Amino acid sequence: MKYLGLAYFTPDKFAAMAPDDIKALVSQCPPLDEKMRATGKVLVSASLGDLENWRTLRPRNGKTHVTDGPYTESKEVVGGLFIIEADSEDEALHIASMHPAATLGEEGGWAVELIPMGFYLSR
Repeated sequence: MKYLGLAYFTPDKFAAMAPDDIKALVSQCPPLDEKMRATGKVLVSASLGDLENWRTLRPRNGKTHVTDGPYTESKEVVGGLFIIEADSEDEALHIASMHPAATLGEEGGWAVELIPMGFYLSR
């Protein structure tokens, strides 16, 4: 089964942190990411980049309307994603728990959401 992991953060909390604290926190991420990838079960792992470059597309009056993003109703924003192929939910939870957003960064409001993925096959 494949699982989508969404790594959230709270931009306002990061903005309130000292630059050196952010640097120290972020420097811990690569080793944790590598530990997670070393399981051989991570198919994709990516940061979603700078929020200033996000765009939101919505249908309006029969046309696609593009606005600056992210557009969200919450204070948390998805900052990264990963896809795991695991033999069980327990295995997927174990692997997802290695992600930096599940391990570090309480100050930054980090969290991980793990979602089972269903697939639609087209012919």
